[in-house]
Amino acid sequence: MKRLEGKTALITGAARGIGFAFAKAYISEGATVAIADIDVARAAQAVDELGPAAIAVEMDVTKQDSIDRAVNETVSALGRIDILINNAAIFTAAPIVEIDRDDYARVFDINVAGTLFTMQAVARHMIARGGGGKIINMASQAGRRGEPLVAVYCATKAAVISLTQSAALNLIGHGISVNAIAPGVVDGEHWDGVDAFFAKYENKAPGQKKREVGDAVPFGRMGTADDLTGMAIFLASSEADYILAQTYNVDGGQWMS
Repeated sequence: MKRLEGKTALITGAARGIGFAFAKAYISEGATVAIADIDVARAAQAVDELGPAAIAVEMDVTKQDSIDRAVNETVSALGRIDILINNAAIFTAAPIVEIDRDDYARVFDINVAGTLFTMQAVARHMIARGGGGKIINMASQAGRRGEPLVAVYCATKAAVISLTQSAALNLIGHGISVNAIAPGVVDGEHWDGVDAFFAKYENKAPGQKKREVGDAVPFGRMGTADDLTGMAIFLASSEADYILAQTYNVDGGQWMS
């Protein structure tokens, strides 16, 4: 018996990277998955690769009507939503004296408000349907501590950890478990942008910061999207039914709780 047999999942930001890896892993465990992404063309390409157990839905997590429409389309196509992964997020970096208010607002709108109001929309569906569900929010090791150039991103991920705790306490009465995953440094195409920020503000050569952070991981390397899938499957499965309000580090030993 596969651990997610017969379950349906909505994963935001799933057209590539970590979200795509989650979708692929969930399908391998028997789930049907909605690939929700602002880039619906890329989401459709992901579905072509994943096969008939996946559908593509367009979702902009900064717009409530887009969130509601994506949830409704998923329910219409798949019948229900058993699992939500709030994965959509962006990164930014700047010294405190150079933080731009518009950039701050955009990052909080996606990383925090996007997480909250997607969680809200799916929780409303789960409550109306009955039977509970599982919600997994993507935090970060950056939410565990401050970093000199990453104040805004760190603050958003700290907020995700706090939202996870509060939502879990509020929703467990409806049988909905809410937990989070805090990755460390995860290799992927997004790291080109992250590396560029540090090249700018720390006067590093392109690729230097990426090598440095990889070398600093106790495990001996940066993580991969596939390193995170085991925790994502576990938290969505019946094995985690008695777990709620927790944020699990999957980071190669970078943060010790």
